[in-house]
Amino acid sequence: MTFIEKMKMQAKQDIKTIVLPESEDIRTLEATEIVLKEGFANIILIGNPQEINELAEKNNINLNGAQIVNPATSADFSKYANDLYELRKNKGMTLDQAKEILKNNSRYFATMMVKEGDADGFVSGASHPTSDTLRPALQILKAAPGTKLVSAFFVMVLSDKEFGDDGVFIFADSGLNEYPDADALSEIAISSSKSFKELIGDEPKVAMLSYSTHGSAHSPLTDKVIEATKLLKEKAPDLISDGEIQLDAAIIPEVAERKAPGSPLQGKANILIFPDLDAGNIGYKLTQRFGHAEAYGPLCQGVSKAVNDLSRGCSSQDIAGVVAITAVQAQKITQ
Repeated sequence: MTFIEKMKMQAKQDIKTIVLPESEDIRTLEATEIVLKEGFANIILIGNPQEINELAEKNNINLNGAQIVNPATSADFSKYANDLYELRKNKGMTLDQAKEILKNNSRYFATMMVKEGDADGFVSGASHPTSDTLRPALQILKAAPGTKLVSAFFVMVLSDKEFGDDGVFIFADSGLNEYPDADALSEIAISSSKSFKELIGDEPKVAMLSYSTHGSAHSPLTDKVIEATKLLKEKAPDLISDGEIQLDAAIIPEVAERKAPGSPLQGKANILIFPDLDAGNIGYKLTQRFGHAEAYGPLCQGVSKAVNDLSRGCSSQDIAGVVAITAVQAQKITQ
């Protein structure tokens, strides 16, 4: 059974309602059909019902079972607007501005649906940059209690099962934090280990990646990862982790024996923590395109509700997969 099949099966155990605000994108509608046909989540689409249904009919997409909410005619519009105003008035937002945002920005309306408990999570990003998904989430939903840093990760599923956890990795941060310092890297690693346990279920093994392994090179770049690893071990001493370490020494046992003898990872890392967003984003795209891996994300960790982004290069199957992951995350939040 594949990772996504496991997510769909788990999602079916407690059906959640997920909002898809990008109803103008044909891939969103195709994903809606997949989700409803397979029955692992309820779907709310945001937009004009007539336009959505016409687009679906034109492309032979069956949306039976989907709820379509038009912000302009929603019975909850005034309540959402008043609540958004109350949340943001200290930042200078007026009630009229709140109404304008909710009327014209489907991601904000979707976020308010989740905030008010009318949906369990939302997925966006097929046709908008990451900031358009995460900005309303961070402004309205805020960070989860006890979380120092909101970050983003990808679940990467490789066809070669000898790597990672039966071919499954978490890559972080590959979507949000550009230049994390040592403390931020340690927090990203801790959040990623929790996400790994929630979604994959096996023991997390964290590699703090660098271009150096155990002092083979020295620079401010390697010093940051060394310090991050030290902080990680102080904060989570029971977590299997190592760094600074090169990728090959982290995931290939034979290389680990030569470059990092005695490493607790033993070349079996399943969580890769990248030193900055450049490395993380390039790394996941290389793995996806050259390694023909499935890439699910950017997925959010540390937000109080289940909110996830998409790559603008995603397919309808990718969106459906992220809906399943989001539903599972929503289950964990409500437990």
